[in-house]
Amino acid sequence: MRPLPRARTRFLTPCALLVSALLLTACGAGPAADSAGKASAEASIPTEDVVSGIAKDPASARLLPSGVTGLTLAISVGGSPPGTTYLDDGTTLTGQDVDFSEAVAKVLGVRLKTEQASFEAILPALDSGKYDVGASNFGVTDERRRTIDFVTYINDGQGFATRADSGLGKVTDLRQLCGLNVATGAGTTFEATLEENKHLCADAGKKAYRVQTYGEPGAIWSSLQQGRSDIVMSTINGLRYAVAQQSGVKFLNEFHRLDVGFAFKKGSALAPAFRSAVDKLIADGTYARILEKWGTSGSAIKKSEISPPELRN
Repeated sequence: MRPLPRARTRFLTPCALLVSALLLTACGAGPAADSAGKASAEASIPTEDVVSGIAKDPASARLLPSGVTGLTLAISVGGSPPGTTYLDDGTTLTGQDVDFSEAVAKVLGVRLKTEQASFEAILPALDSGKYDVGASNFGVTDERRRTIDFVTYINDGQGFATRADSGLGKVTDLRQLCGLNVATGAGTTFEATLEENKHLCADAGKKAYRVQTYGEPGAIWSSLQQGRSDIVMSTINGLRYAVAQQSGVKFLNEFHRLDVGFAFKKGSALAPAFRSAVDKLIADGTYARILEKWGTSGSAIKKSEISPPELRN
């Protein structure tokens, strides 16, 4: 089979590449620049090849709709490992979602065309048929299941981080955020959770928290480091990696676990084949090797499911 295509990016300045790849503070003078430089020197993106040796599984491939030989994958770029980012060449995509997508394509014996898209644009574009599948750490929620089908491949979820000198402790109730500025990604489950629960502060007679949304992860951390935000809400695995790569910030706690899945247009005939492929990867040990590569073994699932109900914890 032909090698899977690699997506290419537009020209980015060194500063932009640094921020996008490592979820660091903005480039510039002063403490933020020193912190970014320190993290850049210490960060190491894993490059182990855990995909190329995967063989086609005829049983899984037979579940594909007749005539399907290639698929268009939409993926959002700009996070830190284990999320999707670039290797040092500035053109080769890497990350946990990339490995899982390419691994499933190998199992199914299909060509994968990868296209970059903003996180918030991917799910709506699936319904229009622009993409066949999306893979960008999409949490499975009951709200999303109304219009999207998912095939689960990992369990991640929502967590919090803040500055190292902050007096904030473990967040177990969103009312603890009342009066604070909360930074998060645009179009995410985090934004939805925060917006839906703003009333909790008013109900308690407290000042509402302010939701600050950003399209680029680097802007989130810059806002936190520079004091414009008090706390960050994002993925558990992404936060753990980010705080390990930069000084002056700390991981607070997990807040809500969510299954994460490949996303499809509602009613897509591709879902059974993808579920079978993920289960094949789990059974033959490839799944565990991918998680070990990205340091996310604690997020393993025992079997893949199609659009399971949202986890409640």
